[in-house]
Amino acid sequence: MNSVLLDTSFLITLADPSRPHHAVAHEYFRECVHRQIPMYLSTVVISEFQVKQAINDLPLRNLVVLPFNVDHAMRCGFLVRRLSRDPTDDRVRVKDDFKLIAQCDCEGISHLLSEDESTLVKYLARSQAPGQLATRSVLLKHGFDVSWFENGQFRLPD
Repeated sequence: MNSVLLDTSFLITLADPSRPHHAVAHEYFRECVHRQIPMYLSTVVISEFQVKQAINDLPLRNLVVLPFNVDHAMRCGFLVRRLSRDPTDDRVRVKDDFKLIAQCDCEGISHLLSEDESTLVKYLARSQAPGQLATRSVLLKHGFDVSWFENGQFRLPD
């Protein structure tokens, strides 16, 4: 893990102690800070989060704001053209998910922390043809796993 992009669902879960995976989100956040793993906050995510809660409620000093730029837009267009959207998925939501995937690809972000298995993680997996996008998704529902920080190496039980 060389860097992570935090998606909207991750931030909502991190900010809301009543959500089922709040402790897992908090543990990933704390471990990234401890290991000095850059945590990227896309301007796309900022706009989504701001709909229900002020972005200033988050620990912004620990995050690197990642503007959505021309290179990201061009890569996003290519991905949308190459990968079809499932008819039952909301077009606007999927478009924002592709923007995040494009940012990960352009910036070489190794991991995406998310709770959104239904669209973002699904489309990320589809974009990972051999020799293509290398970003891996980390789903909060699977619990905290230190092996993400150890190149997949599991520790022996004590």
